[in-house]
Amino acid sequence: METSSSSGNRSGGNGQVLDGSNIMELVGNEEVFSSFVDHKFHELDKDRDGKLSVKELQPAVSDIGAALGLPAHGTNPDSDHIYSEVLNEFTHGKQEKVSKIEFKEVLSDILLGMAAGLKRDPIVILRIDGEDLLEFVNGPSYESEMASIFSLIESPDHGSLHDHIIEALGKLSVDQGIPPTSDSWVLNNIVEPAMLSQDGSDLDKPVSQETFLEEFKKVALSVADRLKEQPVIVAHSESTFDGTGVKRLLSNKFELDKTLNSAIENLPRDRNGKMSKEYLRVALDVVAPSAGLPPVGAIQEMDKVISEVLKMMNADDAKSVKEDEFKKILTEILGSIMLQLEGNPISVSTNSVVHEPLGSSSTLLQPSSSETA
Repeated sequence: METSSSSGNRSGGNGQVLDGSNIMELVGNEEVFSSFVDHKFHELDKDRDGKLSVKELQPAVSDIGAALGLPAHGTNPDSDHIYSEVLNEFTHGKQEKVSKIEFKEVLSDILLGMAAGLKRDPIVILRIDGEDLLEFVNGPSYESEMASIFSLIESPDHGSLHDHIIEALGKLSVDQGIPPTSDSWVLNNIVEPAMLSQDGSDLDKPVSQETFLEEFKKVALSVADRLKEQPVIVAHSESTFDGTGVKRLLSNKFELDKTLNSAIENLPRDRNGKMSKEYLRVALDVVAPSAGLPPVGAIQEMDKVISEVLKMMNADDAKSVKEDEFKKILTEILGSIMLQLEGNPISVSTNSVVHEPLGSSSTLLQPSSSETA
């Protein structure tokens, strides 16, 4: 396996790390960025009226959600409101059409935010060509690692050997030379054909550890052959959430006040100017990028930490509080999240198959991530 160029083709090339610098260059060059906006605006403006309706903006919002690593719109209620927030950024919360100038301003802000994220967690482009898989299968750690995976498979006494091999492939990663098997292209073009090629193997026979290790090796060697013929380009990134981003924000009073004010400025208030605590979750999501935290719904382990902290702070009791109290509680929530992450950092590795050209200035798309802890 080697790092590949960011062109997205399957021919490999020089090493390439996407660190957001190309986005910074794009937005920083007024002439190039204006041309990019013109192209994107024209592409979205289907009725050619010189403005973008909410419906016409949807493809751009979907692209941005994918770039943030969110599930597709409509599949996860926790992350769906982020799509709404992105759309509100463009429409300023009103159901009206957006001019090219407004589109350019918001797109610039969002792209710069993405660039900052890539600078913090660069994406490495890997070309998986079967070499690492061969090394793993023929290496000294093969039997112990696969025996450990076999013990993790749910009810190994039930189900077919075929199912166990598929499940085991899903538990391996790019480190062992396996592209994400959750990707339908990888499953249909690499994994299933490799399984079908084992004509002499009885994949329905009783499953013992010995049988599993033997048959898995045959399938893995076949997968390696197919990857040699059809290398798979994978976007890989690693990030650790250890509370340092939250600590940095909390230690800068000016930045913290500015971030908190921005988070609450559009929240509903009652006639006494008070805000319901049920909006703490929404406000926290607005603060998240400044605190080095992922969006809600993007990382399961992080969602668990945040839910526990919100529960501890009685954030869902729907009581109304004054603005200062609301900001105080939000600050305490951030402090609790920081302490939780300092004690138990969350490390996340994301791997996604690249089917589109990556890193060029003509597309909003970065790879959407399939998360593995």
